[in-house]
Amino acid sequence: MDKDHPEIKFGKTGVLLINLGTPDSTSWWDIRRYLKEFLSDRRVIEVNPLIWQIILNLFILTFRPSKTAHAYKKIWRKESNESPLLFFTRSQANKLKSDIGNDKIIVDFAMRYGNPSIKSRLNKLKKEGCENIVILPLYPQYAAATTATVCDEVYRSLMGMRWQPSLQIIPHYESEPLYIDALVASIEKKINKIDWKPDLIICSYHGIPKSYFDKGDPYHCYCHKTTRLMKEKFNKVDIQTTFQSRFGPQEWLTPYTDKTLEELPKKDIKNLLVICPGFASDCVETLEEINIQGRESFIKSGGKNFDLIPCLNDSSDHIGLFKELVKKYL
Repeated sequence: MDKDHPEIKFGKTGVLLINLGTPDSTSWWDIRRYLKEFLSDRRVIEVNPLIWQIILNLFILTFRPSKTAHAYKKIWRKESNESPLLFFTRSQANKLKSDIGNDKIIVDFAMRYGNPSIKSRLNKLKKEGCENIVILPLYPQYAAATTATVCDEVYRSLMGMRWQPSLQIIPHYESEPLYIDALVASIEKKINKIDWKPDLIICSYHGIPKSYFDKGDPYHCYCHKTTRLMKEKFNKVDIQTTFQSRFGPQEWLTPYTDKTLEELPKKDIKNLLVICPGFASDCVETLEEINIQGRESFIKSGGKNFDLIPCLNDSSDHIGLFKELVKKYL
């Protein structure tokens, strides 16, 4: 080989887990930077971009970072100075690496918004000799505002590469048997730990505007499919689907989680478990919105017992699911 020819690594496959993202810290500026990137995504906010940028920069990014920072501070992992989502996503990648990684397979993770970025991780995998890259978006139920925007960013990143790797993207996995089994096992594990019997289990999924559903987004159907399959496996307690985290004045998918939590005690539902199947890792939406705000609202409305079933996080069941999903593409 020509001595002046640059060394080229080759022959490897990269596996990249991609989660939503997280601010770098709970500081106002880091929260603002994260929100700006997230809320500037036209897959997330389908409003006239000129009008939206005025609203976003003059109003939302002036007032919302303080509120969001307050929420993050409640759940921030002080021992490692990072968000739970970053902690668990890194752990998921490391455990999957221990399971399937070798001289030919490199496992890593990225965030759609914030750090580490998709572009930086794809470039890193390419430099390490990955001629093939398998992308696993950590969204069980497909939505344009989640899975599709991950794909958008992956494609944009590849557009800047002179020598592109081959690419495979793992689609939604809302009905994968190992996924459903893992969710049911997490319910049973929680019930065995508590000293009271739940009257109901709420499956709370992140919401999307109803207009997105009306345009043909399949997310709503996938969420209900996951709940239905869980009910078929676990019939000891009734399970109900709700949608959380709505933003802005427009109608979102219903029933709303927060309104449901306020109304249930009036219907003599006093003992409640909540599970969030759409989140691969515990995060501000599960730990603060549900386990702090939701718990407080339910108890204040007359509820007696409330508990959150943790996300699958870095459990062995979850890593086993990832292994099974990835194995088909290796």
